[in-house]
Formats: sequence, C-alpha cells, structure tokens
Amino acid sequence: MNKKLFKWDFWTGITILSIAIFGLFLIYPLFSLFVSAFQNADTGAFSMENFVRFFQRKYYYQSMINSFWVTTCVTALAIVIGTALAYFMSLYTIRFKSVVEVCIIISLLSPPFIGAYSWILIGGRSGILTQFLQTTFHYDFPSIYGFAGILLVLTLKLYPFIYLYVAGAMKNIDSALIEASESLGCSGIRKVVTVIVPLITPTILAGALMVFMNAMADFGTPMLIGEGFNVMPVMIYSEFINEVGDQANFAAAMAAIMVIITSTIFMLQKYVVNRKSFAMSSLRPMQVHTMKGIRNVVMHALIYLLVAVSMIPQIVVIYTSFLKTKGSVFVPGYSLDSYRTIFESLGTAVSNTYIFSTIAILMIIFLGMTVAYLTTRRKSWITDIIDTLTMFPYIIPGSVLGITLLLAFNDEPLLLSGTAFIIIISLVIRRLPYTLRSSSAILYQISPSLEEASISLGASPIKTFFRVTAVMMLPGVMSGAILSWITAINELSSSVILFTGATKTMSVAIYTEVIRASYGTAAALSTILTLTTVVAMLIFFKVSGSRNVTL
Repeated sequence: MNKKLFKWDFWTGITILSIAIFGLFLIYPLFSLFVSAFQNADTGAFSMENFVRFFQRKYYYQSMINSFWVTTCVTALAIVIGTALAYFMSLYTIRFKSVVEVCIIISLLSPPFIGAYSWILIGGRSGILTQFLQTTFHYDFPSIYGFAGILLVLTLKLYPFIYLYVAGAMKNIDSALIEASESLGCSGIRKVVTVIVPLITPTILAGALMVFMNAMADFGTPMLIGEGFNVMPVMIYSEFINEVGDQANFAAAMAAIMVIITSTIFMLQKYVVNRKSFAMSSLRPMQVHTMKGIRNVVMHALIYLLVAVSMIPQIVVIYTSFLKTKGSVFVPGYSLDSYRTIFESLGTAVSNTYIFSTIAILMIIFLGMTVAYLTTRRKSWITDIIDTLTMFPYIIPGSVLGITLLLAFNDEPLLLSGTAFIIIISLVIRRLPYTLRSSSAILYQISPSLEEASISLGASPIKTFFRVTAVMMLPGVMSGAILSWITAINELSSSVILFTGATKTMSVAIYTEVIRASYGTAAALSTILTLTTVVAMLIFFKVSGSRNVTL
C-alpha cells in the first residue's frame, strides 16, 4: 500500500504541490505570525510582553470587546431579518420575486466598504439626507458614525447569507410535518417556533457562522465609518502600519489573538451543528400560499423596503459618480470628469483588479478540481491532512492573512512583499476553499464507474481525469469560480496591507480616495466595481442555469 501511495505519478505531484502551497503560503506564515507575537522587538527573545500589554491597556482590549459586541449584534439582527425574509419568500407568493432575489444577491456580493461610503454620502455630516433635513425641517439626522453606522452597514450587507441558507433549507421541509403539527392544534406563530425553526436551526447556525466571521473580519466598514469605535481589524492595521519600534510584533500578537478567537468560534459552531444536524428529504415540499388583504400589502411593502434600503449603496454610488465635483464637494450639474480622472491616473488599479483576480481564479480552478479529486477519490492519511489544511482560510481574517504573508515573505531568500504575486497568493488562499467545497460536492454526484469505463477502454488515469471527470465537473466548478472571482475583485482587507503604488487594486483605490475625500473618483470606481459584479452575476446565472447561490 505504501509503495502504491508514494509511487511517482501525476497525482503524487498534485499531492506534493498541494502540501507545498498550503505549507509555504498558509502554515509557514501563520507560524511566523505566532513567532513574532511571542518575540521581544529589541532582543528577539521569547516573551509574553505583547499579550500582557494588550490585556493591561483598556485602549487595546476594548477593541476586542467592541468587535464581539458589534459582531454579535450584527449576527443576531441578520438571523432575525434573513430568517423572516426566507420564510415569507418561500411560503408566500411574492410579486417580482426573481428581481428581489437578484437584488439581495447583489447587495451580498458588493463590498461592505462601498456601503459605508454610501451611507456617509447620505447621512454623514455633509450628507444628502442630513443637509435636506437640516435646511427643510431644522432636524439633526442621527449620527451615522460609530457603532450604529457599523451595525447598519454590516447588517444590510450580511443578512442575505442567512436568507440564502434558510431559503435552501425551507425547500427540504416536508409538508407532512407541517400538516401533522396543524392536526395536533399547532398553528400560526407557535407552528413556526416549535416546528419550522427547530428543523432549520443547523442551517441558521451555518449561516450565522458566515455572518459572524465576515463581520468580525471586516476592515473597510469600521475604518471608514467607525470614528472612535475601534475594532480589532482596524486596531491591528493601525498598529502594523505605524512601523515604530515593537509595533509589528504587537500587531502580530493582536492578530494571533484574533486567529484564536475565530478558530474557537469556528470549532464551537461545528460542534453544535454536528450535534443538532440531521437529514431531511422533502417528498412533498411545502406549498406556496397567497396572502390576502392588508397583511399581503404589509408583507410586500416590508420586503420591498428592506431590499430597497439594501440597494441604496449601489444606487447612491452610481448616481454620485456622474455629479460634478469641486475638490471634495459635489456641486450642481452632471459630468464625466470623475471617470476621466480614473482612466488618467487610476487606470492601473482597474487593470490590476481584473488581471490579479483572473490569474488567481485560474489557479483556483486547477487546484480546486485536482485537490478535490485527491480528497474524494484517492483518500489517504496525506489527503486527510490536505483536507484539514483547506479549512484554515475559513478562520483567518483577511487583514490577518495580509500581515502573516508580509511577516513571512519580507526578507530574502523569498522576498515577495511589494509584488503582484503576494496579492495573487492571498486571493488564492482566501478563495480556494469555496471552489474546493463546490468541486467536492460535484465529484460526489459523478459515478466512479464512468472513470473505470474510460480506463478499461485504454485511457490513462490522467487522460481520464482531464477528458472525462474534469469535463463533467467544469460547469459546476465554473459557476463557483465566477462567485469566487466576484469576491476576489471586491477584496480589501488583505490587499490594503499588501499593496504598493504599482499593485493597487480598485478596492484599495476606492478606500484611499475616500480617505482623501475624493468622493467623485471613489464613486466612479465603486460604480465600475458594482457593474462588474452585476455582469458577473448575470454570467453566473447563465452558466449555472439557476439563481441558487452558495458561498
């Protein structure tokens, strides 16, 4: 068995390549992070002083409390909104349902920092709504900055995760269970609470983990709209870029704490889901009903209002991108000057975004398909290790990954900092697990007998993989890759740490333009990014043949 396992062939090469990639660009950087976290900046000796400093000063540990508080609130609100929306969208007739679902998906896939920027334009100190209410009604609009603003932006951004997960689970509920509960006198709210909610609890928890991890790791939103409400990703970034004395080691210690926190939450969620999970097969899916009277009007009004508010960031940035600007102020009239400025001075950021993301996705498709084949068709203790390694990027926030890569590859012999390669690698590491998961799911649906038949007809195993298995996998893998590409072009948290002037991407350019108060060019870049996302989504719908999105 051992000889067969270590016999040199194509799959042995893929096994070694997989271990090398995850070992070099994930495990080694994480190791470097923890080494730096425990080092004294001056002597390099082993020390706990960075962690002691963090927990001794309220200025620092308060950021951890703030992160937990805002993330918990966002997750709770997202669960309530997303579950309620999925319930009504699944069980009742909704006019223009397909349009509503597309808008929900677009609001999910657009970067949250665009939402923060848009709400600054609307409700900031010089915002459109703020000025209107002050001049017309002499009313001071509540501050959009701080905890409230972060909560608003992240909730509107992340509730679609819960919606997509729960809507999928609702399709698997057998109507016989509902009918049985009604025959026993259980109806209305009681039926929802005692029958439907327990059935979808594992799915809600899976969606809640996605919301929690995204909210905890988000950098752009609190950086733009936080104003004094410090959270861990912003604190880590601020300490790391100071580059004074022991700041890099101290930032590494905070990043290590964040990895420990996210790992603990991830393992806890997995434990709870495994205990509560069960299989459901829907022989008779629940019937869609038509709500009548005033309740139907209220339901439609609330759903349309929620989706409209969720789409406000996209609408605002597209509209403001065509306004005339004078410095940081929008003036009456319309103009294409912001777009001219982009292509004159920020064209590199636009091209970098598409080039880096496309190269990353090509690597992800190859690795995703081959590694998925290893872990599902050629199981061994080595492939089990690879399968375990693929879980790590789920629990590493983007800003932390950026710092780990810089700490690991900032010196010879492997000096990668400042290059395009390090940004591409960060995109591959962060997005590969999603394509791996979808590739594995597709492989489980393809019978091994097809490969056996090809081999029996004289084709080699490698030829069989590329000409038979890969061809059958490709449609599903491509639809997953399109979604990964969308998230890659919107990536900010790792890129903002890794970029240089020559490797700036659109997300980073938008962030820097907002910081400089160049709102016109920021709006124009955001519009290009938003329209790219919409076009990619339309391609996804065409390739996949459905509107079911899983991330």
